[in-house]
Amino acid sequence: MKRIFGVVAIAGVLLLVSGKPAEKSQGAVASDYLIQAVLWYQSSPEMQALYLQGFNMAKMNLASFVKDRKDKPQAVVVDIDETMLDNSPLQGRLIHTGKSFKPEIWKEWSDLAKAKAVPGAVDFTKFAKSLGVTVIFISNRDTSEMSNTLKNLNDAGFEFASKENMFFKTNESSKDARRKQVSEKYDIVMLIGDNLSDFNTVFDTRDGSTEYARLNELKNQFGYRYIVLPNPTYGDWEKPITKGCKSELEKYNARVAKVVGF
Repeated sequence: MKRIFGVVAIAGVLLLVSGKPAEKSQGAVASDYLIQAVLWYQSSPEMQALYLQGFNMAKMNLASFVKDRKDKPQAVVVDIDETMLDNSPLQGRLIHTGKSFKPEIWKEWSDLAKAKAVPGAVDFTKFAKSLGVTVIFISNRDTSEMSNTLKNLNDAGFEFASKENMFFKTNESSKDARRKQVSEKYDIVMLIGDNLSDFNTVFDTRDGSTEYARLNELKNQFGYRYIVLPNPTYGDWEKPITKGCKSELEKYNARVAKVVGF
C-alpha cells in the first residue's frame, strides 16, 4: 500500500512540476468534464435560486418599464435552451454513454419534446401577459424543430408559444437580424438568455479578451434590461479555449491548461 501511495504521490509531484494535464484516453474525456456541471445544474438548490432570482428581477424591472410605453407594443426577447427549457438530460445522456455532442443526438432529444421548464420561466411569461407585454422566442434551434418545440413549450405551460412569436435559426447563428426584425413591430424592453450573444451583437465574436471590454461598456444593462441565467455546461465562452482543437483529448488538455492555480 505504501509503495502504491508513493508512486501516486510522485506522479502528482511530476504533474505539478511539469504543469501538464494528466493523460486521459479519448473515450474518457468526451463527456467526463460535464459531470460536475450537470450535477450542479440538476441537483443544487442554488441553481433553482439563481433562476428564480433572475426572473424575479425581470418581473420587477418589467413592471417599471410598462409605465413608459411608446408607440409600439412592448416585448421581452428570450432564448429557449437553458433559458426557458432545461436540456440537462441531454448532457446526462452524453455522460452515461461517454459520447461527445453531435447534431443527431440533439435531434433525438429535441424530437421527444419533453424538456422541462426552468424554475420561474413559465410564471414570468404569465406575468408578462398580465402586463400586456409579448414574449418573443429567439432561438438557434433549427427551423425544422419548430413543431416539436412548440409542443414542448405549450405542454410546459408557456404563454406566447406560437409560430408568429418564434424566430429560429436559418442562415446564421447571430441573432442580430432576428432582433431587428422583432424591433420593427415591438419595442424590445428586455432580453433574457444564458449566453452573451443573446443580448447584443458585440458578443457574437469571442477571442477571450475583447469581450471583457465590451462587457464593461454595457455593465449597467445587466440586471436591468439584460437578465443572464446560469448555464455551466456549454456556451460561446468556451470557444476561445478550445479553438483549433481537433479531438476531445485536445479539448480536455486545453481546458485543464486554462485553469489557474497557485
